[in-house]
Amino acid sequence: QVQVIESGGGLVQAGKSLKLTCTASGGTSGLYGMGWFRQGPGKEREFVAAIRWTDANGYFADSVKGRFAISRDSAAKTTDLLMYNLKPDDTAVYYCAATRKWFTSLVVSMSYAYWGQGTQVTVSS
Repeated sequence: QVQVIESGGGLVQAGKSLKLTCTASGGTSGLYGMGWFRQGPGKEREFVAAIRWTDANGYFADSVKGRFAISRDSAAKTTDLLMYNLKPDDTAVYYCAATRKWFTSLVVSMSYAYWGQGTQVTVSS
């Protein structure tokens, strides 16, 4: 089993930046990737960004491309989601997820078996 914990959420003004951190623990050997998803008020959960553990290749939703960045620390088993130029539409609960399923698509939620509880990000206008 892999445990996943998010941290770093909060309230920020539009145009500001915020960093979310996800920490994986437990059975992290063979980790293939970690991803971030979000669910805004009255919306479906959607993909935000993901990183492949082997080569740190990143993937981004079109809505955040150019504004968000993702990185990972293999030794610490953490991944950071760096969010710049935040918009009110970015308001959501952000979930981190991890997968040990190699060669799976990292942009779909069904690829992930391990999920965190979520952290709230609120962007005020």
